[in-house]
Amino acid sequence: MIDPEFLDELDRFDTSLKRASNAPVEGDQQSQDVGEGLTFSDYRRYVPGDDPRLIDWRVFARTEELFIKRFEAERNLTVHVLLDATASMDFGADEQNKFEYGAKLGLGFCHLTAEDHNDFKFSLVDEETTRIDIDTSTQGEVLRLVDYLNETTPSGDGDFKAALESYADTIHSRSLVLVISDLLFDPDEIADGLGALARNDVLVAQVLTPEELGPSTTGDAIFEDPESDATRRTYFGGTAARRYDERLRNHLDAIDDRCRILDVERELVNTGDDFFDSFATLWLGARLGGERRGRR
Repeated sequence: MIDPEFLDELDRFDTSLKRASNAPVEGDQQSQDVGEGLTFSDYRRYVPGDDPRLIDWRVFARTEELFIKRFEAERNLTVHVLLDATASMDFGADEQNKFEYGAKLGLGFCHLTAEDHNDFKFSLVDEETTRIDIDTSTQGEVLRLVDYLNETTPSGDGDFKAALESYADTIHSRSLVLVISDLLFDPDEIADGLGALARNDVLVAQVLTPEELGPSTTGDAIFEDPESDATRRTYFGGTAARRYDERLRNHLDAIDDRCRILDVERELVNTGDDFFDSFATLWLGARLGGERRGRR
């Protein structure tokens, strides 16, 4: 169960993500688009068709030339949290459970986003994406989401590619999209799904348990597929352990390569690590990613 008290510990983090957005007005972010707004940018010469209300007549009085004011419109940043709710996420004991750990990461982003007076949207991903927030970006809504997620049991094998492609069509302004998943899907399908979101700033938290990253099991063991409930009894150790490690590393490398090509930020999160250390790394990645893109 997720204890909402962890949210109080996040207040020591800087809430501002400093990302460019082109959404309608309100929050503390600024758009790179220039238009009528609140923050003065610079001047340019008037050309026919410009709004005459933007002419600076004081400049005209000094220069006898028409210049218009340019402004940076202040914009609201939307943070979209997409949490994998397929059966493979329901793995890991207690606080190492991938779904619970990932849910807390997403809730943390929502908490700090609300603190910064910006908007968040929270969805579960399986065969499709399901919005579970009620479009009210408040701390009360974050607490309601805690209760909802505590009542959620991950299930099914999902369709990562189709779900993300469908969700991408619902985003109508430049946003930060946080995808939280173990990414135990085909790397090409992962790339297609993330690629559909790539016109936004995308941050991926790949959550895996210590047992998945380095199984401690040796000898005779029974392995269970959480998505199909199929079981297999085998001897795990020696060659089998090396083969597992090789396949895992190849999978992680394949995902890393595809994210690099898409210019998607990806963090590998070990659920055995301290939660606040993991959150700090992810939040810093979100901040630095926005600053890096803003300099382009």
